[in-house]
Amino acid sequence: MTSRVPKSDHRLTDAKREFFDGVASNYLTPGPFKSYYYERLRKLVGFNVPKGSSVVELGCGVGDLLAFLQPKRGLGIDFSTEMIDLAKERHPDLEFMAADIQHLDIDERFDFVLLSNVVGDVVDVQRMIAGIKRLCHERTRIIVVDFNYLWGPLVKVAELMGIKPRQRDQNWLELADLENLLALEGIEPVKRGRDMVCPVKIPVISDLINDFVGTVPGLSRLSINELVVARKSPDTPRKDYTVSVIVACKDERGNIEELFRAVPKMGLGTEIIFVDGNSQDGTVEEIERCMKSRGELNPDLDNVRVFVQPGVGKGDAVRMGFDEAVGDVFMILDADITVRPEDLPKFYKALVEGTGEFINGSRLVYPMDDQAMRFLNMLGNHFFGWVFSWLLDQRLTDTLCGTKVLFKRDYEAIERGRSFFGEFDPFGDFDLLFGAAKQNLKICEVPIRYRNREYGDIKIDRFRHGLLLLKMSALAFRRFKLHRGLD
Repeated sequence: MTSRVPKSDHRLTDAKREFFDGVASNYLTPGPFKSYYYERLRKLVGFNVPKGSSVVELGCGVGDLLAFLQPKRGLGIDFSTEMIDLAKERHPDLEFMAADIQHLDIDERFDFVLLSNVVGDVVDVQRMIAGIKRLCHERTRIIVVDFNYLWGPLVKVAELMGIKPRQRDQNWLELADLENLLALEGIEPVKRGRDMVCPVKIPVISDLINDFVGTVPGLSRLSINELVVARKSPDTPRKDYTVSVIVACKDERGNIEELFRAVPKMGLGTEIIFVDGNSQDGTVEEIERCMKSRGELNPDLDNVRVFVQPGVGKGDAVRMGFDEAVGDVFMILDADITVRPEDLPKFYKALVEGTGEFINGSRLVYPMDDQAMRFLNMLGNHFFGWVFSWLLDQRLTDTLCGTKVLFKRDYEAIERGRSFFGEFDPFGDFDLLFGAAKQNLKICEVPIRYRNREYGDIKIDRFRHGLLLLKMSALAFRRFKLHRGLD
């Protein structure tokens, strides 16, 4: 049943439409204040929308932001007919239509639904959000950029000074209010962020303030723009998939038979792919022996294959395993069995039920065995978990847990964008975490109990690899915070 719209809402909407019709021409030649603001806004939004996507922008104005995104299919909608007429003249390669975004009747799905600084001008925000869902397929990302309510008084001052056209009845929502409105209509945040403490162009100084001071936790709350990347809450029936478990191993002969026995069947079938890093203890021979006895050791396994990597490092081994895998779901499992294979169904469930789209293990929730992790390693993991939560705008507690799970299709998207970060990650964890965050995948953590290693030696050098983690943190800062990754 649809609710009736109060006549007062129609009157307010008409008044806003008349206002924007009257100021539409101002958007063609933005002054020095607006020019810098729009430059930063384009970088913020462009970082989250890959070129060649299908994009609908609600409240598109004269269409400049939509054109900047270079969409494969671009549709701009605005209730101001003057704005739409100007947009059609400026960007004839895109489609624009005049309509009230609170009452859309469009039967089309898009990769991205964009609302940039439009929430404040909508009479009924929840009604608009309810209509957004019909524009979304199961992988759509909804990007909302809204003004920080703390800037309300300063905007009033700008209106009095003539810097900004005067407007009445502006919504000033806190980020929590916006997220609550999304949640009321079955839309959940993937990540959130802020940008632009200084929206005025001051050569050199503005970028320094925005790129460094404006990213400091606490101070970032003073930013003029707040960003939410969201998705429809999963509501489709659960489907099952085939699974490939990638095990990178080096000198792990004593763990191989237990891996064969313990990896469970998941979904429509499970294969194990071992990628060996030129072991010297007979690991490959042990894998081949167990392959011959697979029916006896674990009749639920569909297939087991083994490869010897030509390169070095776990990251290289994992990428080789992914290249060879045939499953719909990719899982990484460390060969040391400190994370038990029996826990893998928890990861599978979180992925296929849509709780998350990149499932990361966390060893830092449950108590762990006494010798499972050294004290300095634990401190380092907590530190880097906090750092990467800040850098990626999604919560992470354990960046180096070796167990990670994602769909093959999402890995392929990460692989296509790998050059954005480079390929110097020897672990493989950050290559995937960075890529997942860049693709706006919802990261979800599954707590596991971390066990003592029963065979072999730890492969991590605390200090050498700790320095490498700092280098990766610097790279992530540059790509995710500094100019939003755009050089």
